[in-house]
Amino acid sequence: MRTQLGPLLSFAAASRVPEGFGYLGDDGQVLADKPVETWISARMTHVFGLGALVGEPGAEELAAHGVAALREGTLHDAEHGGWRSAVGAGADDDTKAAYVHAFVVLAGSTATVAGIAGGRALLEEALEVWEQRFWDDDEGLAVESFDRTWATSEAYRGANANMHGVESTLAAADALAPTDPGTAARLRTRALRATERIVHQWTRERDWRLPEHFTPSWEPLPEFNRDRPADPFRPYGVTVGHQFEWARLCLHLAAALGEDAPGWLHTDADGLFLAAAERGWAADGHEGFPYTLDWDDRPVVAARMHWVVTEAIAAAAVRHAVLGDPQSLALQQRWEELGDRLFLDPAVGSWHHELTPEGAVGSGTWAGKPDAYHLAQMLLLPGRPVRGSVAAAVLASR
Repeated sequence: MRTQLGPLLSFAAASRVPEGFGYLGDDGQVLADKPVETWISARMTHVFGLGALVGEPGAEELAAHGVAALREGTLHDAEHGGWRSAVGAGADDDTKAAYVHAFVVLAGSTATVAGIAGGRALLEEALEVWEQRFWDDDEGLAVESFDRTWATSEAYRGANANMHGVESTLAAADALAPTDPGTAARLRTRALRATERIVHQWTRERDWRLPEHFTPSWEPLPEFNRDRPADPFRPYGVTVGHQFEWARLCLHLAAALGEDAPGWLHTDADGLFLAAAERGWAADGHEGFPYTLDWDDRPVVAARMHWVVTEAIAAAAVRHAVLGDPQSLALQQRWEELGDRLFLDPAVGSWHHELTPEGAVGSGTWAGKPDAYHLAQMLLLPGRPVRGSVAAAVLASR
């Protein structure tokens, strides 16, 4: 690939602001009319932590800035605990969201593995909030969100927040395992419980069509957001990129559990990966993956999102590392070529975050280039051993 980690991190460094990391526009500059969002700040802290692990110049200092901002800045709610969703630009959002907090756990986990100052303290605080506020042990899943004071819970449950909860708890387990193996084992068990319900139960029984939206009692809502199908976080229908992400996470989880991993993790990873690859690719006659499909595998939102193809590449790379099969490698290389040819912006940097089906830059769901999380992980996973987290895979290959 022409895409490389060093130039990507140099581009992403421009997102640094006092409160954490801001939202970058197409020109690589922070958009002043956008608030500073916790999910972006946490994801960028994770990315720079990964950069520090591979020795990229300046990455350690940027990761340390992110950790300090998340621990001590305005995104952190010192009064009520946890993290606000956004601050600034007249768009403060005091919602305490599981999706957001999962990325703070991930940031703390990667910072801990990379030896970033304050990383372990950030991880411990974020993990405590996750376990006490969001994790529902009776359900084996995380609830969605609360108001600032934790008094009211949103009447919605989602697979997206739980997917990133699985990712972050696996990362936390890897970060804590050397000093606290008991907590690491508990976190991996929780990741397995959530994966079993969402993937092995609900997605398997729908022939590998992932349901995303649920009632508070975890009844699927297949028509949710039918009138807002291009929502950036809760789109209607089947989200192709999430099927690739879950397929990869099944393999990370199996690697983390080792000989205790149930056999269905590999079987379900295959089912998800092949369904996304076969039903998603060129579903509307244009190369690439539409953002979403309906329940009959017809495109709903045809826009091409950069994160979808990066997750396809990452899933293929991990699958190839586990199986050693030529099919996964061929798909990985095919999708890498697409990414460099259509999404890469060599003039400015990073990748365009959204394209039309014909390959023009779009902005129906994502304007600008807000973060480097999907791209950085895609670049770091190929050729490395499969572990519970990206940070652990990078560490194992040093």
